[in-house]
Amino acid sequence: MEIFFFHLMPWPKIPENVTEKYKSSWVLLPNSYYDPVLGRDLYNNYLDELEYADQLGFDALCVNEHHQNGYGLMPSPNIMAATLARRTKNARIAILGNGINLRENPLRVAEEVAMLDVISGGRIISGFVRGIGAEYYSLNLDPSSSRSRFHEAHDLIIKAWTEPGPFEWDGEHYRFRYVNVWPRPFQTPHPPIFSPSQGSSETIRWAAKHGYPYLCTYAPIEQLVHYYGMYRQIAAEEYGYAAGPEKFGWTSMVYVAKDEKTAIAEARPHIEYFNKRCFALPPQMLVPPGYTSPESFRGMLEARMKRPAAFDYDEMIATGQALIGTPEQVCERLLRNMERAGAGIFMGAFQVGDMPHLKVMKNLELFAKEVMPHLPRAKHNYMEKRPLAAQAKS
Repeated sequence: MEIFFFHLMPWPKIPENVTEKYKSSWVLLPNSYYDPVLGRDLYNNYLDELEYADQLGFDALCVNEHHQNGYGLMPSPNIMAATLARRTKNARIAILGNGINLRENPLRVAEEVAMLDVISGGRIISGFVRGIGAEYYSLNLDPSSSRSRFHEAHDLIIKAWTEPGPFEWDGEHYRFRYVNVWPRPFQTPHPPIFSPSQGSSETIRWAAKHGYPYLCTYAPIEQLVHYYGMYRQIAAEEYGYAAGPEKFGWTSMVYVAKDEKTAIAEARPHIEYFNKRCFALPPQMLVPPGYTSPESFRGMLEARMKRPAAFDYDEMIATGQALIGTPEQVCERLLRNMERAGAGIFMGAFQVGDMPHLKVMKNLELFAKEVMPHLPRAKHNYMEKRPLAAQAKS
C-alpha cells in the first residue's frame, strides 16, 4: 500500500455557536473571524507538518481546494503544491484536487499543474474534482451545468497535455482559438489523475471509464465496499480490465499514543471540533438543486439514513473508522479496513480540526516509527491497467 498525508489546513478559531448564529462555517461565516497574523503561523505550521511527513517516508502529501470557509484554508491548492515542490524531495504531491469546472479557463489548471510537475521532477498527482455544493454558492455558479463543464474541462486539459499545439477548441462551455500549453508536463503522457468524490454513481462510472483511482473520503467502510464494488464491476463488464487495489483509497482520521485511553482522550476534542464546527454545513449547501442526479441523491440519502450522525466520535472508535489507539491497534485496524475495502492507498488525516502543531508532529512521528514499518508498502504505477480507450487518448 501507499501512505498519504491528507491535510485540510482548517481554521482553529471557528466560533462555538457557528450553527446557531450563522447556520454554517461555509459561505456564511464572516471573514472578520480570520486573523492574518494567526493565519501566517498556521500556514507555516501546516507546511512544516507536510514537509516532516516527506522526511518520515510518506508516499504522498495531499492538498485540496475549497472556498470561503473555515473547514480548509486552501482556495488555491496549486500554491500549496508549489511551496511543497521545492521543500520536499521524495513524496509525491497529490492535488486532490483542482475544481476544473469552477474556472472559466481550465487551461490555467493545465499550465499550473504542468509547471508543478516540471519543478518537482514528475512528483505531481493531479486530482480533478467538481467541488462540493457549497462551492457553487461561494463562486455564484450554476450547479446544473457542473458535470458537463467538468467533463469538457477534463477533455480539454488532457488534450492540451498530450497533443501538439497550437490547436483550436470549440466546445459547449469553453472556446479557445489557440491551445498551446507551455510548459508540457514532466511525466509522460501526463501526471496521474485521481478522482476524489462523495460517492455519486456518475463519478464512479466516469472514473472507471478512464481507469482513474477513485477516492471517497470520510465514508464508512460499508459504503466504500459498495462504491468500489460498483467501480470494479463497471471496469470488468464495460471496459475489460480488472481494477486492482491501486484504484482505491481509504481515508481515516489517525491519532496514535502509547496507550488507548490517552489516544482517545487526546483526539476527542479535535475530532468533535471538526464535526461540530469545521463540517457545519447544511444539506442544501452540500447538495444544491441540480448538483447531482436524482439517482445519486437518493443513494446519498439512503446511505446517511443507515448510519449515525457524521463523525460521531464514539461510533467511529467502536467501528474502527477512526484509527485512534496504540500503534498496535492502529496497525491492525488499518490493515483490516484496507483489506475489506480492497484499497491500496491509505490517506491519513493526522491533523484534525483545531489540533495543535506539536501534537500533530508527535502523531506523525509515532505513526511513522511504530506503525509504518509493519505495513506492506508498494509503489503504484497509476498509469497502468487503464481502459484501452483511455490509453489511446492520452
